[in-house]
Amino acid sequence: MSAYLHCLSHTPLMGHCDPEQAVLAEIDDVVTSARERIARFSPELVILFSPDHFNGFFYDLMPSFCIGMAAHAIGDFGTAAGALDVPRELAEACASAVLAAGVDAAVSYRMQVDHGFAQPLEQLLGGLDRCPVIPVFINSVAVPLPSFQRARLLGEAIGRFARTLDKRVLFLGSGGLSHQPPVPELAKADAHVADRLLGSGRNLPADERAARQQRVILAAQRFSSDPNTLHPLNPAWDQQFLDMLSEGRIAELDALGNDELSALAGRSTHEVKTWVAAFAALSAFGPYQASARYYRPIPEWIAGFGSLSARPAG
Repeated sequence: MSAYLHCLSHTPLMGHCDPEQAVLAEIDDVVTSARERIARFSPELVILFSPDHFNGFFYDLMPSFCIGMAAHAIGDFGTAAGALDVPRELAEACASAVLAAGVDAAVSYRMQVDHGFAQPLEQLLGGLDRCPVIPVFINSVAVPLPSFQRARLLGEAIGRFARTLDKRVLFLGSGGLSHQPPVPELAKADAHVADRLLGSGRNLPADERAARQQRVILAAQRFSSDPNTLHPLNPAWDQQFLDMLSEGRIAELDALGNDELSALAGRSTHEVKTWVAAFAALSAFGPYQASARYYRPIPEWIAGFGSLSARPAG
């Protein structure tokens, strides 16, 4: 029984609106080093916490949390498409353990996931099906949102389940840090967009998906030239958040409300709850030691971009 953790920002804009080559090389070094550490750990099971961006989960039925019994990536923004290698019986046991711990999580036997899940699997493991993975969705864009406390309790329950396994378990958190790309809001949407958010956007025609992606790319290009076009990045908050995770102070985030977080660092910053859940899961193995911390604000990707590893201290 052993555990390892890596949390990494994802961005659909990689390859579409990139920073200068020196920054890309820096990010490549960070990801390559993380991938090498993970390869040395040689995980037998991955538990991946990630959000969705109205590609797999919609307002026709929007859970706070969902554990996948099977999952398929759609391949948006050029990321990999195809089935994830989900061990169904282990995923079912995980879902049962979470519910028994008092945390309400939905289950899906036909989970549809996007770049938030696919990108870390590609970058850190080499593909969608290189290792058995239990995908755990955390709603990070569709209000009402779960709190930091609920994300922490979810992670702790999953961590306690992972401790019962005679396996090397890798916890991954995908998303954040500060950012607010042009994700639609139901309360402000016109009839067409509202219909998409209510579920008709689950399988968009290719031309409409391409147009949606192009809108995000254009928004990134404008933001990299003029930071006033979107909610500004907040490097100070991002660094404070990384401090709290590194120092094992994740429970302090319970006091930070959702509206306050959105005002501080942008509405999509709620993706950092995937990091909180991953660190909470690792904490079930005892005190941990964080390492390989990286951070850079990257306006071309509309993100405070971070990377952080950790392992049990014992």
